[in-house]
Amino acid sequence: MQTMQYYLDQLSRELRQRNYSPRTIEIYQSCISYFLKSIKNNIESIDREKIIDFILHLQSKNKAPKTINLYKEAIKFFVKEILKKNIIIDLRLSKEPRKLPILLSREEINQILNNILNPKHKLLIWLSYGAWLRVSEIISLKVMDIDFSNNFIHVKSAKWQKDRITLLPLSLIADIKKFCIDKSWNDFLLESERGWWLSDRTAQNIFNQALTKSWIKKSATFHSLRHSFATHLLENGTDIRYVQSLLWHANIRTTQIYTQVTNPMLKNIQSPL
Repeated sequence: MQTMQYYLDQLSRELRQRNYSPRTIEIYQSCISYFLKSIKNNIESIDREKIIDFILHLQSKNKAPKTINLYKEAIKFFVKEILKKNIIIDLRLSKEPRKLPILLSREEINQILNNILNPKHKLLIWLSYGAWLRVSEIISLKVMDIDFSNNFIHVKSAKWQKDRITLLPLSLIADIKKFCIDKSWNDFLLESERGWWLSDRTAQNIFNQALTKSWIKKSATFHSLRHSFATHLLENGTDIRYVQSLLWHANIRTTQIYTQVTNPMLKNIQSPL
């Protein structure tokens, strides 16, 4: 019987040749590792019932629907593409609750930035907020992806493996150019001390530490930077279609969720109490 590491290596190899992002590969490996541990690496025992038992186990642990859906997708890929097993896995995706995004005001964004002393860490937050970049996009950003002549950033292999273009904040150009000095075109803009990309966890920790130092009590995450700037654009009167295009939302309804927290008419209504 092959070891668990053998199957994880095969999974990584298959995902890499399909050009999946490093973050997606990390997530899929984590999901499959946990799944294989739960069945004691007994690959031959994997069938539809075993998979359902595992999903029920995740639910008993109060895992979020989004997390459970990630496990389902990872297991489907693993069984079909790595094990080559012909198992009918007709598992429906768990319904995810529709929640309003947690937003940070402009003042809170500035508070967070003022509590970051490291220039690289500060640019990480500034650029993520100002260019609407997801954490996976900012950590994989390379020098070649920044077009100073046309003031845009080419985001490669973004969500759903699609490239997109976003605006380069003019106020950050001088700072960005400082980080490009002595770097080649293929180097990461905000590389780690080892000369590789910053990890997702490192980026999240930088944000969380600054949030704590700022005494902001909201349960905001790194992704709140993206939510916040979209909201600030709408508050400035930017047409929602432009915001949809910049955020690369396929459906306008995804963008419209921000209008629920920026509606000026709603803010002007006073309670009768």
